[in-house]
Amino acid sequence: MRTIILAIFCVLCLGLSLDALSLNGQRTWRANRKEAAAAPRGEKLLKRVRRGWMWNQFFLQEEYTGSDYQYIGKLQSDQDHGNGLVKYVLSGEGAGTIFVIDENNGDLHATRRLDREEKAFYILKATVVNKRTGQKLEPETEFIIKLHDINDNEPHFSQEVYTGTVPERSDIGTSVIQVTATDADDGMYGNSAKLVYSISQGHPYFSVDPNTGVIRTALGPGDMDREQRENYQVVIEAKDMAGQRGGLTGTTMVNITLTDVNDNPPRFTQSIYQFRVPESSKSGTPVGRIRAADKDVGKNAEMYFTIVSGDGLDTFDIFTDKATQEGVITVSKPLDYEKKPSYTVEIQVQNTQIDPRFMSAGSKDMATVRIAVEDEDEPPLFDKDSYLMEVKEDAAVGTALGSVSAIDPDGARSIVKYAIDRRTDMDHLFNVHPENGSVFLLKSLDREEAAWHNISVIAIELHNSRQSSHVSVFIHLLDVNDNAPTFATVYETFVCERTKAGQRIQTVSAVDADEPSAGHKFFFSLAPEGTYRSNFTIRDNGDSTASILTRRASYSRLQQSMYLVPVVITDGDFPMQSSTGTLTVRVCTCDREGNMELCNAQPLSSAPGLSTGALIAILLCAIILLMIVVLFTALKRQRKQEPLIISKEDVRDNVVSYNDEGGGEEDTQAFDIGALRHPQSTAILEESTKQRRDIIPTDTLLYAPYRQHGSCSSGLLMPPVGVPSRDNGDVCEFINQRVLDNDCNPTAPPYDSLATYAYEGAGSVAESLSSLGSMSSEADQDYQYLSDWGPRFRKLADLYGAEDSDFS
Repeated sequence: MRTIILAIFCVLCLGLSLDALSLNGQRTWRANRKEAAAAPRGEKLLKRVRRGWMWNQFFLQEEYTGSDYQYIGKLQSDQDHGNGLVKYVLSGEGAGTIFVIDENNGDLHATRRLDREEKAFYILKATVVNKRTGQKLEPETEFIIKLHDINDNEPHFSQEVYTGTVPERSDIGTSVIQVTATDADDGMYGNSAKLVYSISQGHPYFSVDPNTGVIRTALGPGDMDREQRENYQVVIEAKDMAGQRGGLTGTTMVNITLTDVNDNPPRFTQSIYQFRVPESSKSGTPVGRIRAADKDVGKNAEMYFTIVSGDGLDTFDIFTDKATQEGVITVSKPLDYEKKPSYTVEIQVQNTQIDPRFMSAGSKDMATVRIAVEDEDEPPLFDKDSYLMEVKEDAAVGTALGSVSAIDPDGARSIVKYAIDRRTDMDHLFNVHPENGSVFLLKSLDREEAAWHNISVIAIELHNSRQSSHVSVFIHLLDVNDNAPTFATVYETFVCERTKAGQRIQTVSAVDADEPSAGHKFFFSLAPEGTYRSNFTIRDNGDSTASILTRRASYSRLQQSMYLVPVVITDGDFPMQSSTGTLTVRVCTCDREGNMELCNAQPLSSAPGLSTGALIAILLCAIILLMIVVLFTALKRQRKQEPLIISKEDVRDNVVSYNDEGGGEEDTQAFDIGALRHPQSTAILEESTKQRRDIIPTDTLLYAPYRQHGSCSSGLLMPPVGVPSRDNGDVCEFINQRVLDNDCNPTAPPYDSLATYAYEGAGSVAESLSSLGSMSSEADQDYQYLSDWGPRFRKLADLYGAEDSDFS
């Protein structure tokens, strides 16, 4: 009701002001007109002509709610005499739509409700014209219509919801956040836009500055504890009219969160922890986890654990799991139930980051951890991690090298047996006594073959073979002087024919497979067989080398081209070993400077063997030679073979085996079987046939050849059964005689040049088809018997029965 009365009062005041302005405008317009009339005609006034009417501005109240047009004011000119000849014309912003004027009397009205927040003023123009002539009676005048503001807009905050944070345990008055509200009303007119902030929700924790909107804490550090309450919702109001009654109000919500500070130390969830761990656990094996609670969050809740005391201080360790912030206890040393079955340690926990405002450096917590070790069946335990044994290389089989020892660490103390891991002793050189662990030899050893032997001995529980352990045994063979020294290389030197007595021609050194502790020491001397009438002498240099010296001034290459010098090499160890090496010295022709010019055919070589280039050259020569032989053989086969029998006299010493059917009558070089069938015609050749054609014996026959058929010292050779006694008998006798002669001849070579003797027998109607008998007689033969063999051989009979002139 009070607001309505105030509004009516403002409207009345506005009406009175408009009337006064209207009268003032009319008076101003009229005064100007009088000054213009008083001026003489034709005389120009030097001062500015004042218009007959002028309005600075009109005022109009916004948000008019009446049903009629809202009256703004009246425009009136002194040219209007009330006779109806004057017309008022309005132009400018909103003329004719928002604002209208009565053209007869100049009354100005607003046609609709206006909002100052949309447009605060309007600029219009007015003039007066004659209705009849349309001539302007007054110059066009500009004026302003300004809207009067009323409190019709409530305050609005820039955000519907604000979010702010403040550390817990902050002092009173700590700024949290500032909120801001605006009012669309005119701040230059009245208190419509003057705002005042207040808090309607959030007491008693926060407060707000009424003028600035800054929210601050309202309680002390002891009341703002995040662990008690973390989130707050605060409602802030903004009221216009300077907070007076009747003003409009806007609200917003502010969510305030207390951020954490490290004001709480970690605390163990229990004071005593108990864990169990097997004694076989390796280093790093987890034993258990302990947990400590911290009311803080984030980095303020990070903690670390330490073992500060207890009998397990060196046996166990602890670290912090970063993901769960738990303390993880691990094994750091081997455990032994038989030695110590349990441990007790003190664990301490504290934050990694400490805020000195709320906690002291001594903000820690302690807990007791008891760890019990569980007994397990353990494998045997050797008293050493490894063993080193030494033995001389000439030790006899069965010699003890040393012993190993292992015991069962469990309380039962099971009996332990020993064995060699044969994977480490494939040659079965060593063995171990199964009960006392003594290691001894099974075979003889040689240090020069292997100076070290590494074997593995296994200890096994008698009642539980699955429980076993291994240990390494390193066996070192001690050197014994059992190898004689030898030349370091193969020495071949030369001596000039003309030299000096005592001239050094070679320096020799030695090597020894043994390795004496004091180092090698070699002595050189001539062998006893070389000291008698020796052409050379030897001088021991005392540094394990020796010089070979000439004993005379001249040597003759033609008389003796090579000398062998036996040198005895002796080592200096016990038992002393020696060997004899032979030095080859060749006699060569030299120039005046002693450089070799001519030597014997055998080349001098500094080392045995052939070089790789020489081997390749020899191989190439062998390949070329083989190719030549193959080529020569192929060419020889292509040539016509020479007759095997040169003359009839040699036929009985060259009996060969024919695998072909012969060349017929054309084959004049074939074997003459006729000589075998008629040996009486060749009796004069008997003496020549007794000797082999392929070898000339060096000695005469020491025996009288037997003539009895088939008789020999080694047996009896009988002719085939059913052979005729005439021609066929002669052949058999001849063959038996030749076989007997060769078998019984002590001067015969180790091979038998006789070919295979075979006899086809007799009885064939066609007799033999071979041409061997064609050379026995030069007479013509009758081949008509071939016609009796059938049509297939008739053509053959015609060919062989024809005259020689037929083929010329």
